[in-house]
Amino acid sequence: MEFKHLVEAAEKWCSGNPFDLIFAEEDDERRLDFYAEPGVSFYVLCPGGTDSFHVWSESEDCLPFLQLAQDYISSCGKKTLLEVLEKVFTSFRPASTVPFAPSSWRRMKSRSTCSCVSARRASPTTRTSCPETLGNVPSV
Repeated sequence: MEFKHLVEAAEKWCSGNPFDLIFAEEDDERRLDFYAEPGVSFYVLCPGGTDSFHVWSESEDCLPFLQLAQDYISSCGKKTLLEVLEKVFTSFRPASTVPFAPSSWRRMKSRSTCSCVSARRASPTTRTSCPETLGNVPSV
C-alpha cells in the first residue's frame, strides 16, 4: 500500500480515539508515530522496508502493553494497518490497570454509544461481551 494511504488511514483511526498521529516519515523507515496524553506513545513501522508491520515504543512504560499487539502481528496472515492499530489500542485499553492512562480513556469518544457502555453502567461489576471490540469489556 502506498504510504500516503497508510497516513490517511492512520489519521482516520486517530479521529475515534485519544491518539494523535504526530509524525509520518516515508524516506527511511515508513514510520508512523502516535501519542496520547499523558505520555503514551508508540510507533508503527509499515511494510515496504519490512515484511510486516512492527510496533514499538521508546517509552519503557509502554513496551509491555505493545507485546500483545506484536504477538498478533507475528501470528499467521497479513494484517492491515487498521487491524494493527486496533490491537495496539486494545492492548492499552484496560485503562483501570494502566497506571498512566487517563480516566477519559474509559469513556472513548467513538465508543460512548456502544451498547456495552450502557450495560456496564447498569451493572458495573459485570463483564460484557462487546461485538464492536470483539472481546470482553472490563467494568469501569
